[in-house]
Amino acid sequence: MTELKKKEVECLEDSEEHGNATPPGCKRTWDKLLCWPEADAGETLALLCPNILFHFMKEPAGIVKRNCTKKGWSDPFPPYHIACPVEDEIPLEEQSYFSTIKIIYTVGYGVSITSLIIAVTVLIAFRRLRCPRNYIHVQLFFTFILKAIAIFIKDAVLFQEEDIDHCSFSTTECKISVVFCHYFTMTNFMWLLVEALYLNCLLLSSLSHGRRYFWWLVLFGWGFPTLFTLIWILTKFYFEDTACWDINQGSPYWWLIKGPIIISVGVNFVLFINIIRILLKKLDPRQINFNNSSQYRRLSRSTLLLIPLFGTHYIVFNFLPEYTSLGVRLYLELCIGSFQGFIVAVLYCFLNQEVQTEIGRRWHGKRYGLMPVWRRTRWTVPSSSGVKMTTSVC
Repeated sequence: MTELKKKEVECLEDSEEHGNATPPGCKRTWDKLLCWPEADAGETLALLCPNILFHFMKEPAGIVKRNCTKKGWSDPFPPYHIACPVEDEIPLEEQSYFSTIKIIYTVGYGVSITSLIIAVTVLIAFRRLRCPRNYIHVQLFFTFILKAIAIFIKDAVLFQEEDIDHCSFSTTECKISVVFCHYFTMTNFMWLLVEALYLNCLLLSSLSHGRRYFWWLVLFGWGFPTLFTLIWILTKFYFEDTACWDINQGSPYWWLIKGPIIISVGVNFVLFINIIRILLKKLDPRQINFNNSSQYRRLSRSTLLLIPLFGTHYIVFNFLPEYTSLGVRLYLELCIGSFQGFIVAVLYCFLNQEVQTEIGRRWHGKRYGLMPVWRRTRWTVPSSSGVKMTTSVC
């Protein structure tokens, strides 16, 4: 669609430049597929089928003709669908493959949404677990939930009917669904970056100092994607308002969405290396004591398991053409990617020792008719000066 839009602009620009000098006959015109140059009355022009159709044609490129009459251009003959026959039927093998992909990612997103809702409920319900670190986890959980819901809505809008022509289908509803899908995808990557930034804050300073950055990180996690998404909406509306805004191959404006995501993944990778370096230093038996070693070890295990969530595959595929290794791309981004929310919920909530302790305390308290004593847990953490300090932050 972007290529056709460029050819249309070039054709119409040339038409305006030669508008006053056009001889009697037919003026240069664009018929949504080909640019027909000026011609004299009675002249017949023949052009090859559009280049954009070459990848989809059943036979070698044909020829389309038009007559220039006193009344103007005649209709193309033979018609485009005869001169340039396109393979419009998907082979049974591909249909089966895409159906399987859709079933897998539907199940994956369903499992992720369910597990994330449970995780959010647990982290909010227990008062002992309410702290900046878990609030950031909750924000990340929400981005995964909203991203999954946006994808379900987008599929429902774009594929509501099997015979929809996606090259011409363009409604306000489908554009809104695509916008929200891109927005929540970007917020998801930004909150993965926030997790890494906050973890660096915790490791480089005391936990009490880490709380100062919390609201700045919240503003970044939601505000940064909002800014770039709004700019992308304006550029699409004024300069590239084609189809449902879901075709981005060759579009320079797509970098407003793709660029921040790639940068966030790159920064995440650098922060990850730095986290590993700090953890290795802090896990040195000569520099730690028993009180904080288990805390750092739990932190390191969760961080190491988050490597596949940092989106390294996103960088690899986004520097390749849109349809390169489509099968592998769909498998990674849809099938495996749909279970990312479930993995995050397991790592940050279900396997969290504090969560397990709190659930166990509540369970045993109710079992024996006892109410748990609510008090803040105190952790012993090293300060920048090497002196141990206690804090009430969980």
